[in-house]
Amino acid sequence: MNIRKVSVVLGVTAGITSVVLWFVLNFYNPYSNPTEISPVVNTFFMLFLPACLAIVASLTSKKILMLIAFLWSLPVSLYLVISPGIFALFGITSIVYLISYLLLLLTKERFIDLNEA
Repeated sequence: MNIRKVSVVLGVTAGITSVVLWFVLNFYNPYSNPTEISPVVNTFFMLFLPACLAIVASLTSKKILMLIAFLWSLPVSLYLVISPGIFALFGITSIVYLISYLLLLLTKERFIDLNEA
């Protein structure tokens, strides 16, 4: 399996995992209040949309989009890392965005080396 495929698999898997976690956080969490819309909107913009961007970035191999997804989701992901329970996994998915970005960088550099040789 080459580096690009690994990057795609990691990015798509992390994005899908974040989307699933977002649904659990907002709609199946016993500690959330279903009448409050503000947390749903905030986490939609800070967790759900970056996850969708990471999936798109992985499938199109756009490294800048993967970096944006990582940086965009990082603040809330770091906050959730210190929370007890399953939502600490948002921190792992954010780190996987970074790993996928770095693998995309390696893939790009590898193509440059092959063309110059």
